[in-house]
Amino acid sequence: MDTSKATTEPVPEVSVVIPHYNDPERLGLCLCELMENDTGGVEIIVVDNGSTVPIDAVRERFPAVRFLTETEKGAAPARNRGVSAARGEILAFIDADCVPARDWLAAVRRAASRADLVGGRVSVFDETPPPRTGAQAFEAVFAFDFRTYIEKKGFSGAGNLVTKRAVFEDVGPFVNGLSEDAEWTKRAVAKGYRLVYDDGLRVGHPSRPDWPALRTKWRRLTEEAHALERAEGRPRRRWVVKALLMPASILAHLPRVLSHRDLRSPGERWLAALTLARLRFLRMGWMLRQALGRRLV
Repeated sequence: MDTSKATTEPVPEVSVVIPHYNDPERLGLCLCELMENDTGGVEIIVVDNGSTVPIDAVRERFPAVRFLTETEKGAAPARNRGVSAARGEILAFIDADCVPARDWLAAVRRAASRADLVGGRVSVFDETPPPRTGAQAFEAVFAFDFRTYIEKKGFSGAGNLVTKRAVFEDVGPFVNGLSEDAEWTKRAVAKGYRLVYDDGLRVGHPSRPDWPALRTKWRRLTEEAHALERAEGRPRRRWVVKALLMPASILAHLPRVLSHRDLRSPGERWLAALTLARLRFLRMGWMLRQALGRRLV
């Protein structure tokens, strides 16, 4: 259902697109912080992806927000639905579980003048009191490194991403079933569009609180990454090599863990290191199963 405002209103400069599924509490916090920004010339579009948890209370709290529904499962079709309804020339993507800085919309406007695509900083915060779990310590180090994604790997996540309508229309929609944000930004860069990192474009994201949540996240990411490899026509042996290098990556990343400024104690560093090792060995097993054409367990 589309509860959008009448189109006789002034055309906005910026359209913010937020995909949502079954997380009304975090969606409410995201919208609350957005409303602390200067929202002049901005439309905010939430695309609910067929939630089974009601969001009626969130709708009532934020009458200025447009709420749409996308029944096809996945962040990609939800974002595509939001863009199709958006009226602004600047498109700003943020996830429902992210918390924007109170100057985020100002940073969005600045970023749009810098490049065709701009990814920003995603900081991790804990939703539970200390002490941290191993998963939280690991996330503090490895959860989101958009600078590395953009400046070294040539792609960005869509949890904090700015582009223009003309760019999106030329590049085409997000593709469901793989790492849709990485694939989309790579596709844009391949067409000649410029992607840059902006540290002033800031959002926060909650850490995964425990091992089951972290495992679920990385299973999904591994499945999406493998789907992207296949979509790009990469040879199977490349995926096998990546899998076999997973244990070596533990040693490669250990100095980063031991020196990371966001880890507060030797105990947190130890927990992060153990979680790193556990996850890399698990991912190696997953990736080898994928290379053999088997389902993940």
